[in-house]
Amino acid sequence: MIKRYSRKELTDIWSEENKYKIWLDVEIAAAQAMEKLNQIPKGISSIVRKKAKINVKRIHQIESQVKHDVIAFLTSVTEKAGIKARYLHQGMTSSDVLDTSFNIQLVQSGKIILKDIDQILKVLKKKANKYKFTPCMGRSHGIHAEPITFGLKLASFYAEFKRNRKRLVDAIDEVSTCAISGAVGTFANINPGVEKHVAKKLGLKVEPISTQVIPRDRHAFYFSVLGIIAGSVERVATEIRHLQRTEVYELQEFFSKKQKGSSAMPHKKNPILSENLTGLSRMVRSTVIPALENIALWHERDISHSSVERNIGPDANITIDFALVRLTNILDNMIVYPKKMLENLNITKGLIFSQELMLELTKTGLSREKSYRMVQNFSKKCFAENLNLIDVAQSDRYIISKISIKKLKSIFSYSKHMKNVNFIFKRVIK
Repeated sequence: MIKRYSRKELTDIWSEENKYKIWLDVEIAAAQAMEKLNQIPKGISSIVRKKAKINVKRIHQIESQVKHDVIAFLTSVTEKAGIKARYLHQGMTSSDVLDTSFNIQLVQSGKIILKDIDQILKVLKKKANKYKFTPCMGRSHGIHAEPITFGLKLASFYAEFKRNRKRLVDAIDEVSTCAISGAVGTFANINPGVEKHVAKKLGLKVEPISTQVIPRDRHAFYFSVLGIIAGSVERVATEIRHLQRTEVYELQEFFSKKQKGSSAMPHKKNPILSENLTGLSRMVRSTVIPALENIALWHERDISHSSVERNIGPDANITIDFALVRLTNILDNMIVYPKKMLENLNITKGLIFSQELMLELTKTGLSREKSYRMVQNFSKKCFAENLNLIDVAQSDRYIISKISIKKLKSIFSYSKHMKNVNFIFKRVIK
C-alpha cells in the first residue's frame, strides 16, 4: 500500500521483517515441541533463537536462485545459526509456516482495527449525545421526508459500528488457527503434539482439519468483514458529503486556517477527506471477491491463493485502518450548523407534516384513500403557489369543520418527532 494511505502500526505488521520474524517464531516453537517429544536433540530451539538473525536482503538473494521463499528463509537461518539448524522444519511443509504466520498477521492487524473502531464508537457516542435533540431533516430518496434529529443520525452510525466490532471479533477468532500437519495434512511425518504446542505458544487454536493449507473460508470471512466495515465507512462519508453540499450545508469537514480547497477557485471548501474515504472503501471491498474465490483450491492445495493474499493481506488491512482513523478525525472535528438544519426543515413550508394531517383526517371519518388524496392535492397547491400547508389546510371548509385550530397547529410541530428519541437512545447507546 502506498505511504499516503498507510499508518506505521499496520505497515510494520506487513513488513518483510515482521513476516520473517513470525516465520522464525513458528519454526522455533515447532522445534521446542520436537525436543520435548525427543524427535530432535535438546537445545536446538535455544541455539536458533540466540544465533538466527533476520536478513531480508540475504533471503531475497537466496530466493532469486532457489525460487522458493521458505527454503531461502531456512537457508538464511542456517547460515547464521549453524549446522544444527538443519533440525528445523522436520516433517513440516511450507504451508505450515506460511499459513500459520499469515493468520498471525491477520490477528495482529485485526486487533489494531478493533481499537480503531473503539475510537469511532467513542466519538460517535459523544457527538450523538451532544446533538440528541437537534432537529434536522430526514430524507428518503434524497427528498425531504419527516423530521429526525442529528443525534439519531449519529446513533444509527454508532449501532452499525457496534455490529462491525462484533463481526471483527468473530472474524479474528475465525482466523486464529494454526496448522502444523505436514504434507497434505496427514501428520505422516510430524507428531500432532507439535501443532498443539505451536498453537498454544503463539496464542492460536489448532486447525481441526487442514489439507496442506488452512481452509480459506476462514480468510474469506475475515476479508468480507473488512469489506462490510468499509461499506459502513463509506455510508458515513457519503452522508457528510451530502450534508456539506452548498444547497444543504448542514455540516462541513474541519477546514484549517492555511488549507486551500481549489487551485482555481479561492472560495472552495471541499469535503475531500470524506471523498477520499469513499475511494478507499472501494479499494477494501475490491479484496472481498478474490478472498471468496480463494476458497476453491485444487484438491489438497494449489498456490492460486498465494499471490492474491500477498496483495490483499497488507492492502486491505492497512487501508481500512487508515480509513477508520481518518473517519474518527473527521467526526471529531466536523462543524455542525443546527440553524441551517432548522432552516432546511422549513424549506417546504410544512409539507413534512403531511402524514400527520392525513392521519388526523382519517379520524374524522374519511377513508385513508380520500384523506391521502386530499392532502396530496393540498401539497401540490403548496408546491405550485409557494404556500404553507397549514394555511391551505385552514382554508378548507371540511377541515375547519372537523379539526380545531388548536389541534391543527399541534400537527405542525416538531415535538411529536422527538418524543421517542430517548427510547431509541436507550436501545442503542448504553
